[in-house]
Amino acid sequence: MPHPVPLSPADIAANPDHFLHSFEGDRAIIVPMDAVAYRRSIFLDQRISPAAGDAFAITAAVLPIPAAPPLGWIFHMAHCGSTLLARALGELGENIVLREPFALRQLAFDPDPARLALVTAMLARRYDPDAQTIVKANVPVNFLLPQITAQDPTARAIMLYCDLPDYFLAILRSDNHRVWVRNVTTQLSGYLGDLTGLSDATRAAALWLAQTRHFNAALAAMPNARSLDAEQFFAKPGAALFAAARHLQVEATPDAITALLAGPLFATYSKNPAVAFDNQARIARRELLEPVLAEEIAEARRWLERAGVDIAATSSTIRSGVLDM
Repeated sequence: MPHPVPLSPADIAANPDHFLHSFEGDRAIIVPMDAVAYRRSIFLDQRISPAAGDAFAITAAVLPIPAAPPLGWIFHMAHCGSTLLARALGELGENIVLREPFALRQLAFDPDPARLALVTAMLARRYDPDAQTIVKANVPVNFLLPQITAQDPTARAIMLYCDLPDYFLAILRSDNHRVWVRNVTTQLSGYLGDLTGLSDATRAAALWLAQTRHFNAALAAMPNARSLDAEQFFAKPGAALFAAARHLQVEATPDAITALLAGPLFATYSKNPAVAFDNQARIARRELLEPVLAEEIAEARRWLERAGVDIAATSSTIRSGVLDM
């Protein structure tokens, strides 16, 4: 993929217009971006919406690690409001909010300390030195938390989580979501063990437990990490957004948040703004699902208890680091 303008590795590393999208073997794939492209790209994986120009490849090992300020982080369990939270924070000021960068996900399956240092430094670049850069990770990246924590234990982070019943109502709510659960737990077998042949409920329980444990460990190791219950975010979005912005050092005024809550972002589906959706619709869906999923939630509890897991203690640990609202 040739690039029409010669760029040195230092040029590429210095400018956020050159986004390190992914790795292909020993090559880094660089995608053209600008502030507008980052804002409109709901996700930075294959669904990225780049700026004008062509992507190109460069040998990853020649890229220098740029000097960059610290990253802010949103870690989450999936389907729990993280895209909504991240997009809302991105609307407050000139911050760059990077949603699910693919190179970071790749490293969850093929950990490499040198590449992790490169990727996080490339992600931390910004256009406005007074603004923040925040990464919304995805589920596989939760399993990189020990390495991310070791790299920068003082980083500011939010762990957006669900208690077990809420998690099941989010990730087993449709056939497509169940396919996702089977796929991701298979992909993460190196962390979760071989779950072949186990039920959706058991797979979901194993995923919930592993992520909750990683969040608990990160909260203990990172003094600037806080937890946020997804249900609290949905129920009190203004207070939660204001608290999250304050914690991640994003400038936000009550008027700006009020305007955001009254606008289209909180009245549409965060992953697809063409679809109308709000918290009332979410609650109505949840009420329909509760009796349908009750037995699978009970099955998950039994499986966890047989494994010696104290569900209440596991949940209370994550709540001990709650974001101050």
